[in-house]
Amino acid sequence: MTEPYNILVVGGGIVGLATALALSENRGLRLLVLEAEDRLAAHQTGNNSGVIHSGLYYRPGSLKAINCVEGREALYRFCAEEGITHERCGKVVVATAPEQLPALEELERRGGANGLEGLRRLDAGGIRDLEPHCRGVAGLHVPATGIVDFTQVCQAMARRFTAAGGEIRLGAKVTGCRRQGREIILETGAGSFRGRNLVACAGLHCDRLARLCGVDPQLRIVPFRGEYYDLRPEAHHLVRNLIYPVPDPRFPFLGVHFTRMAGGGVEAGPNAVLAFKREGYRKSDISLRDMADWLFYPGFWKMAARYWRMSLGEMHRSFSKAAFVRSMQELIPAIQSHQVHRGGAGVRAQALEADGKLVDDFRIVQEKGMIHVLNAPSPAATAALSIGRRVAAMAAENFDLPRTSLAGPGPAPLKEAE
Repeated sequence: MTEPYNILVVGGGIVGLATALALSENRGLRLLVLEAEDRLAAHQTGNNSGVIHSGLYYRPGSLKAINCVEGREALYRFCAEEGITHERCGKVVVATAPEQLPALEELERRGGANGLEGLRRLDAGGIRDLEPHCRGVAGLHVPATGIVDFTQVCQAMARRFTAAGGEIRLGAKVTGCRRQGREIILETGAGSFRGRNLVACAGLHCDRLARLCGVDPQLRIVPFRGEYYDLRPEAHHLVRNLIYPVPDPRFPFLGVHFTRMAGGGVEAGPNAVLAFKREGYRKSDISLRDMADWLFYPGFWKMAARYWRMSLGEMHRSFSKAAFVRSMQELIPAIQSHQVHRGGAGVRAQALEADGKLVDDFRIVQEKGMIHVLNAPSPAATAALSIGRRVAAMAAENFDLPRTSLAGPGPAPLKEAE
């Protein structure tokens, strides 16, 4: 019988691959990535807007802030090394009404505290200099923001990982987990796999996998679908780079914004509506099992009581193109309904606690021989290389690994911010 893998990594999205890549720097390890789908980056990673986030929005000292800023620069270097098309194009965050000015000032403060360079406050004329068709009373120029195709990033990560001796199995959805002595046995659609340790980066199913492995995640994943519209080519000139509204600080979503894509084209969105399936990219996608997960979870109803007005507005935009276009027109008044058409959608794995609070920061828990990434929504794609290195450092410190392969000094272990 072959020796067990030193570490089994579950999840072939960008966080799982970045973690596997960081672990592969220790050449003495036998590593295996298990991905449930028949391709890498199949869900959150491959269905987002491709924005390299700056770190503007996140509470200073939080895991999101620290890892986004570190991961952003690591990602730019990685893309340059791998020849991946990307651009540090910058974005403008726009206040469309005077009552949004305090929130804009708070964003400027957070950006400065998080070390963002080149932040510049804009008046109405300054906004027009950067985005001639955009309307606002004030804005903030954020030059560190960029664009990339994260699926290409994952493909490059996978190439580096396998070149270092790592293995990847597709179509390997985990259906069972048990301990056998010092080993962890994972049952999957592609067979059984033995490992001494486990790192789980299962995205939309991270809470289920944790419970399958005997770990209480103390949260539930609630899927939110974000729907986009694409601008027709005759309207592309209305957007030079990225245009964002000032977000509502009560909600972890950024509002309808405009994004120029790395592969060409411009999209607007997303809204944020409850999905009836964890992979619910269409309104018709329904899973009774997935719905039962949140319908019978007390935290869901506490959240619903808190956000029901906002949720109704998001649902209205989901079904009404006119309402969605009005949201676009708050930033770009000239845009017209005939200049946009429905585009794709993504699903965000939003962690929800039993008291109804949306988990805002990244959350990672450890058990004996296991590390579970339980909340890694945006900006996780931007932050992935930083997250991966920190998880690898945790593994080196806490896992039973060959002494010759232990990592040297690295980033501080990833712990929940105070």
